[in-house]
Amino acid sequence: MIKSNYILRYLYTLAKIFEMKTKITLATLILFSMSLSLFANKPNWGATGHRTVGEIADNHLSRKAKKAIDKLLDCHSLAFYSNFADEIKSDKAFDNYYTWHYVNFEFDTNYDPAKADKKGDLIQGLQTCIKILKDPLSSNEDKVFYLKMLIHFMGDLHQPLHVGRGEDKGGNDIKLKWFRESSNLHRVWDSDMIDSYKMSYYEMADNTDKLSKAQVQSIQKGGLLDWVYESQALAKTVYASVKNDDNLSYRYSYDYLATVRQQLQKGGIRLAKVLNDIFG
Repeated sequence: MIKSNYILRYLYTLAKIFEMKTKITLATLILFSMSLSLFANKPNWGATGHRTVGEIADNHLSRKAKKAIDKLLDCHSLAFYSNFADEIKSDKAFDNYYTWHYVNFEFDTNYDPAKADKKGDLIQGLQTCIKILKDPLSSNEDKVFYLKMLIHFMGDLHQPLHVGRGEDKGGNDIKLKWFRESSNLHRVWDSDMIDSYKMSYYEMADNTDKLSKAQVQSIQKGGLLDWVYESQALAKTVYASVKNDDNLSYRYSYDYLATVRQQLQKGGIRLAKVLNDIFG
């Protein structure tokens, strides 16, 4: 990651070389370096993870589903819109969807919708998306919007800490270091391991485990709640894998990156199943 003091030194050098007429104040430079730092540290399943899920799903769509989805998305891929639900977080008009990215309920219990967040949660969000997409009376505009949301939320469902504990915000409050840089447990699983792997989403999708037809069908068995319980069981393992202030690096990635890749593959295969069921 580019350090702020290096950025400042670099900008001052440029100013001197080109004898810039516009006065560059220290405050301006600091603000610029801070903005770069924010972009570098932004937890982006991160952008790469979500695009991987979308790309894998694209490869498992039926012809009929693919045709219907191409029509709704103007022939853009599932990967192209896989981060839409994160991108709209910057617009307060979409604040009502914020809680749809996760679901928290006590481990080793059944999900009770009566105790769910009043603003909705990941399970209710997915159910709403599916309902609207299946409804022949839904407007085309609504179908486009909720399809984009569904693509993202199916990815979230398979990031185990999106089904983690509410008291630590799905691992966000468990502070760690990743190769000595400040991070947290959620971010490690969302993006740190994936980004350190240095593969594009297309490369990750292209290098998934080769599965037989029977293995794919096994992954697609069940429904949303079954997959939620599966992710929550994995979340317990993730929580047990660290202690506060651990410095994680190669060993942790060696132990768990394969699990991350498996979850991305499951997310893509199951997203395809949901879309095939909706669009035939």
